[in-house]
Amino acid sequence: MQMKLHWTYRTPKGTEAIFESEEMSVEKALLVAEDMEKTGRIKHLQFIDNQDSTWKRKDLNKYIEGIQTEPHNVIIYFDGGFDRKTKTSGLGCAIYFDQNGKSYRLRKNATVDELNTNNEAEYAALHLALQEVEFLGVHHLPITCIGDSQVVINQLKDEWPCYEEELLKWMERIENKLNELGLQPDYRVISRKRNREADHLATQALNNIEIMSTMEIDSE
Repeated sequence: MQMKLHWTYRTPKGTEAIFESEEMSVEKALLVAEDMEKTGRIKHLQFIDNQDSTWKRKDLNKYIEGIQTEPHNVIIYFDGGFDRKTKTSGLGCAIYFDQNGKSYRLRKNATVDELNTNNEAEYAALHLALQEVEFLGVHHLPITCIGDSQVVINQLKDEWPCYEEELLKWMERIENKLNELGLQPDYRVISRKRNREADHLATQALNNIEIMSTMEIDSE
């Protein structure tokens, strides 16, 4: 789960200003808040999640205690590629998560023959990632889903209409999986350059190079 800090800063002479931080993990938010409060100039400090819900510090500490042994802080990068000549799709996803105080990265790709467009491949790549999230045992948590397809991201956010029957079927599959697992998605679109890890995995799938790996990474 990602949090923002919202607080009022007061100078020694009594001038006040309101600030809001960027999004960060719950653990980081608690550390930053504790350090800020040591200055004695912070008032009305609030913890706000990405659903705009406000949390108390004690509830956040209970939340952290409850999820430490389970995968959490899940971030998915996904990408799909479609070869028109061979009618083959390559799916790729990189999943980052924390568990037991450590950070991990899971990489997975797959080759699929029954798709017909690049947009279908993009949807299928996200569905592949959600299946891997399910295998990890992730449930009833916020997750972040990041891709470079404006079509897929904006349709899933209900900001763009979807008229294609096949894409509607993929949207339904993804929404059903999210509901089944109790996951609250935060969809974000980024450039292809910033999504190069998932893009590379999709390209490897098109070249018949199978990837499936999980490794511990430096949390910094």
